[in-house]
Amino acid sequence: MTKVKICGLKKIEHALIAAELGVDFLGFVFVEGVRRQISVFDALEIIKQLKETYTNKLPQLVGLFANQESSYVNQVVRQCGLDIVQLCGVEGPKYWSKINCSIIKQVKVDTANQGKDLLGEIKQRVDDVTEAGHIALLDSYEPGALGGTGKTFDWSIAKLINANKRIILAGGLTADNVNNAITTVHPLAVDVSSGVETDGQKDESKLRNFINNARNADK
Repeated sequence: MTKVKICGLKKIEHALIAAELGVDFLGFVFVEGVRRQISVFDALEIIKQLKETYTNKLPQLVGLFANQESSYVNQVVRQCGLDIVQLCGVEGPKYWSKINCSIIKQVKVDTANQGKDLLGEIKQRVDDVTEAGHIALLDSYEPGALGGTGKTFDWSIAKLINANKRIILAGGLTADNVNNAITTVHPLAVDVSSGVETDGQKDESKLRNFINNARNADK
């Protein structure tokens, strides 16, 4: 079954809804200067309340970082009890080896750059991640953007990559297209943030619809 990751959480009620609906990953953004950034203090409070309120096994907790000191990342992992670090910057293999937990590494797909062997380039970057024992997340590229862009890319690229390497699919996913995305790509997981928001805030109805549609895609 395709796993589901809800990212950019900032409120306990949304984290609880996601957990109760059986998502596999809850994402908290510690990337500096982005709209969904959450402080370590606020993330820790949400995680504490989750553990106190939600009695079943918690989804895996993911912290998003970009070009931040590895010592700081490991400190946040310890403080918040994170299971996975998602790296959204230009971090390479030497950096990965310094992180004290599992890693999801974002690989951006620049479909506007048709002059290169795009598929070969993306495949090599995904291979580098998976051969190091980590998980690759494919997302669309936008100049100057850290983290997600909220835009889709050519899923045929993801389908070809995923044929050999199980990847996480992100970028412009919504309740309306997640079923098609899963049946096209068959990824390890789908990742959403802006696609379950209204006016920049998580929307309970959109959360429920996205998760239900993702689950139905595997039936």
